[in-house]
Amino acid sequence: MRWVLVMVLAACPPAPAPTPAHFIVRDGFIRDPQGRAVVLHGVNVSGLHKQKPYFGFHDVPDYERLRGWGFNSVRFLVSWSAIEPVRDSTDAAYLAELRRRVSLATGAGLLVFIDMHQDLYGEGFVGANGAPRWTCDESNYAAYRPVTPWFLNALSPQVIACVDGFWSSSALRTKYAAAWRQVAVALKDDPGVIGVDPMNEPPWGSMPNDVFERNRLAPLYREVLAQVRAERPDWLGFLEPAASRNLGLPTALPRFDEPNIVYAPHAYDPDAERGLGFRPERRAAILENARLLRAEAEALGAALVIGEYGGNARHPGIFEYMDAQYASQGEVGAGAMYWEHRREDDGYGLELADGGVKPELHRAVVRPTPDRVAGTPGRWAFDETAQTFTFTFEADDAVKAPTLVSVPDAWRDLEVRCEGCTARREGHWVTLEATRAGTTSLSLRRLP
Repeated sequence: MRWVLVMVLAACPPAPAPTPAHFIVRDGFIRDPQGRAVVLHGVNVSGLHKQKPYFGFHDVPDYERLRGWGFNSVRFLVSWSAIEPVRDSTDAAYLAELRRRVSLATGAGLLVFIDMHQDLYGEGFVGANGAPRWTCDESNYAAYRPVTPWFLNALSPQVIACVDGFWSSSALRTKYAAAWRQVAVALKDDPGVIGVDPMNEPPWGSMPNDVFERNRLAPLYREVLAQVRAERPDWLGFLEPAASRNLGLPTALPRFDEPNIVYAPHAYDPDAERGLGFRPERRAAILENARLLRAEAEALGAALVIGEYGGNARHPGIFEYMDAQYASQGEVGAGAMYWEHRREDDGYGLELADGGVKPELHRAVVRPTPDRVAGTPGRWAFDETAQTFTFTFEADDAVKAPTLVSVPDAWRDLEVRCEGCTARREGHWVTLEATRAGTTSLSLRRLP
């Protein structure tokens, strides 16, 4: 066994980010133009985009800071209500601002995919977001009476009526896909935008969820992909299962004939979502769910990216909760997008209102993660007590570009051990060059 020990006393000046270009899905992973597996490790930007004014002056993240925390990507939220607030009328100013704001993220070297967000159908319902008010009859909005917790409102007869109305109307579904075409037109010249998430947590209304996924959701996905790929044929499709997957029901989405599909479910603990905190004995369930999601991705012939995971830093067990999520992602080789980037003292936001960090949350989320892998990713893990990150992968000597592991800037002094490779610190990454094909192992220990 040959180990190479490298001591890095300080990070080198930032290296230029790998140039985003055409990405594909192959062998269960997103692949970059050099053939490397791409592990998306990022954040959602942001819940503040859901409702008017959609883009406030205060909600532009410090993307360089996110890069410094080791993130490489963004799931960027948009709203159908913002794109088409009035029937047959596109808001050009919103799309122009969308273009500008996305360019801030991609200009910082982050990869971006766009999420058309909805919660409880649309803006006609108090506290909801997504579809424009004109898409459903006003009588449903007038009769609606919200309850707590918020997610129980999905059972409201009025919300279900609007959801069913959308899925039964070919005209509305066509309008929805056309709104996506406008997004593609606005962003097609930005090479850092790599794909689309056609609908957040798709609601199934009164249909059986499996029938809904096969007969309604999959056809809509095909229609949206056709629209956006008319402008950007290379965009990946980040496809979510029905929101029923959050309840533990397996997806019934069919395998798609369209290429370059990413399975993009969400992963939350039900007790934590109800505000009860996280119980350590739930860790096994978090890991098992990730294994099931990977199996579903494989059945779809897709890569796997968890579109949302996260927790409230004020709730009990937040460190154990996010540590379990990190472990589950590493066990199955999944990309993952933290919910969310926002400055708020109470909530899921990564930062405090004054810009400070939330220590227990950051301990579990801001960690080294594989970024580009010249081969097939294996497992990665982090030992909090030893402050040690480990990663194995199967090196492919046909891939000539190096493997990159994102490392938070705060990890300035490292002990690096590499078996079957050489390693060096370059900007936001530890860069690996495999010295042979086959299993390659990396260990990074943060020095005090």
